[in-house]
Amino acid sequence: MTIGELAQRTGLTNSRIRFYESAGLLKTVDRRPNGYRTYPPEAVLVLELITTAQKAGFSLDEIRTLLPSNLGQWNHDALIEALRRKVADIAALQTRLKQSKAQLVALIRDIEAKPDDALKKVMRERL
Repeated sequence: MTIGELAQRTGLTNSRIRFYESAGLLKTVDRRPNGYRTYPPEAVLVLELITTAQKAGFSLDEIRTLLPSNLGQWNHDALIEALRRKVADIAALQTRLKQSKAQLVALIRDIEAKPDDALKKVMRERL
């Protein structure tokens, strides 16, 4: 299929598809004698995997390590482990964000409870 057909099937722009190709994520690309790209049906699956992984928070480098050169050769255990690591990373980020939120809420509460001249003191103590 052509890049236009692939773009239509995946909802991605031609430039995004070419970007994934140049980044080494989309490896199943052939060239016709006229230089036009042709893509096998598996390219749709690869692009869907890439976009889903990005939405889940994976970086392009992380995705690159997960994608096999041949879709028939998935390393199931490595994929599951990578997904578990990402879930753990997200949980750790949630914990940090919760702590940051609590600190900011406490700071707001302290600032609201003090007159303006005491504000400088509170800011020095907190920050």
